[in-house]
Amino acid sequence: MAPNKNLAATVYGPNDLRLDERPIPEPAFNEVVVEVDSCGICGTDIHFLKDGGFGAQRLIKPIVLGHESAGVVRKVGSSVTHLKVGDRVAIEPAAGCRTCDLCKVGKYNICLDGKHCTTQKHDGNCSNYYAQYADCCFKLPDHVTMEEGALLEPLAVAVYAGRRAAIGLGHKVIIFGAGPIGLVCLIAAKAMGATRTVILDLEHAKHRLDIAKKLGVTGVIGIRKEDTEDELVQKIHEILGGPADRVLECTGSQPGMRVSIKATRNAGRICLVGLGNKDVQLPMVDAISREIEITTAMRYNHDYPAALEIVASGYVNVKPLVSHHFDLKDVHEAFRVASQGEGIKIMIHLVPRDTNNPTKFTN
Repeated sequence: MAPNKNLAATVYGPNDLRLDERPIPEPAFNEVVVEVDSCGICGTDIHFLKDGGFGAQRLIKPIVLGHESAGVVRKVGSSVTHLKVGDRVAIEPAAGCRTCDLCKVGKYNICLDGKHCTTQKHDGNCSNYYAQYADCCFKLPDHVTMEEGALLEPLAVAVYAGRRAAIGLGHKVIIFGAGPIGLVCLIAAKAMGATRTVILDLEHAKHRLDIAKKLGVTGVIGIRKEDTEDELVQKIHEILGGPADRVLECTGSQPGMRVSIKATRNAGRICLVGLGNKDVQLPMVDAISREIEITTAMRYNHDYPAALEIVASGYVNVKPLVSHHFDLKDVHEAFRVASQGEGIKIMIHLVPRDTNNPTKFTN
């Protein structure tokens, strides 16, 4: 039976997380109401809980966390024709306003008035029920699990970053950061044709670097406190067989950005993905004189279809990223584990799992 309550993981302030009961939403004409099955915890959720937000996104009212979700359609708006009650879907949590100049040129991912969750104006979807535009809900094939559906969100980030970096066949790629986004960037880069890859993280993050090895990275580098920039560049070049063609910087750290520039070939391209240091000092004369292109990526831009296709076809495997499972009632422990960096992807299950058939939605 579907729950008759709508419990939501709501943050009220720093380290103040509560399970609130909220009204079960009704769909607008172009929406569906999804009963959420699985929801992953993202770094931005942790920033809202621990730091009260990130960048310009500050906590101004209690908000529901979570935006990596999949579930089952329970109600359908009057104009929705491509989905029906009972369909299993992944939820794209970023939608534009549909009318501004940015949306009209296809940049809905950075629309200033968009419905992007979780942000200071819009609740996330770590709740039993969530209403979303129907065109932002993607039907899952029967063999794709709910967890894989939830993982389409970080994978779509990686697909977009790879496209922004223009990764292609035969490229040598550096990835800074072996957290969930760094690891899905590795998966996406290999799927896009990268043949040699190296991923870097702090040496104490050995468990993350070990996952990268299982995902087929060419080499890993555990960064030590005493490592200089030039030493790291040398280690990168030894693994890649020379300078990198492309870089996906997923830490947002000044050292990562600096080494990215120094380790990249002339006319290479760097995509900044991670949100870290607010202000940084970079070797820009070096970057300019060698025509290194530096671009950025925010969320995704019509990348869910590609992410779903490479998962559904078996071309990539994202299942190894899930390290921990928690029921919604244990959401505090789930966030503690995620905040401590004890695993890779922490998955919250809002519906009891059928361990004998993980693709089945338990009714």
